[in-house]
Amino acid sequence: MIAKRFAGALTMGAALLGNAPADAPPNCDVEIVVLGAGQDAGAPQIGNAGDDGPHLLPSSLGVIDREGSARYLFDATPAITQQLAMLDGVELPAAGLGVDGVFLTHAHIGHYLGLAFLGFEAANADSVPVYAMPRMADFLRSNAPWSQLVAYDNIAITEMADQALIPVSDSFAVSPILMPHRDELSETVGFAILGGLNAALYVPDLDSWDEWEESSGATLEQLIANVDIAFIDATFWDDNELDGRDMSAIPHPRVAATMDRLQHLSASERAKVHFIHYNHTNPIRDPGSAESREVSARGFNVARRGDRHCLAAAEQP
Repeated sequence: MIAKRFAGALTMGAALLGNAPADAPPNCDVEIVVLGAGQDAGAPQIGNAGDDGPHLLPSSLGVIDREGSARYLFDATPAITQQLAMLDGVELPAAGLGVDGVFLTHAHIGHYLGLAFLGFEAANADSVPVYAMPRMADFLRSNAPWSQLVAYDNIAITEMADQALIPVSDSFAVSPILMPHRDELSETVGFAILGGLNAALYVPDLDSWDEWEESSGATLEQLIANVDIAFIDATFWDDNELDGRDMSAIPHPRVAATMDRLQHLSASERAKVHFIHYNHTNPIRDPGSAESREVSARGFNVARRGDRHCLAAAEQP
């Protein structure tokens, strides 16, 4: 059972949560699996077939609710087929497709295109719950091919509200947190995910932590303090990453700057941070790079596909 509720983004449980080994034991009621850690287009990207760097899938989290015999996706990426197969390797679904709900952050390609594979031409799914903010929900209902998913009852949309608690099951709950980002088609949110007394944060995309702080009245440090693991935007390493591009026109928190900002935190607080959603040009893509080693040396983490984290341990008999 959920032993502690939270109201909004900053009142969640704060027991230290660790990185589970790849062969995490089955005595975990709610487990988070990193299904992808790359930017929307993954890697290699179109036009870069010769890219021999580590293969990236777009950022997505899978949540396994063992007590409820259910599985959930946070973002439906273009690699949804491969990512669900990866989740099968951790825990086979109780029945059907093994998608008992999808939580969408926003309407950029790496975060919702996977919904198409639930449609008539593919899985022809039956009313998969899709949780979306109001503009995102309206976008899906009003634009093909997404509107066909609604018309054919392949998906069933539930609208969310900023910081409103969604009790998904007896095992875990979710709360969306509005984030500043390019919102041409929809709002952008991150998610607080609560399991038992523990909480996780998933914010793959935003323009600026300063802008979020101004609008929310909270700080990044407070946000991290009130969760146990934080998956946060790592699209670019620094401002020198894209040759020939004005990077001021592509606002995202830079990994190097985020570490500088949080370096004053205790080692246990820094260890909560897991950088996710990194571009194919970001050197932390390579686990052996100097930049990846710097992240580790400074007490932070880089999220990698296949990482597993136990959010709520099973009660012992």
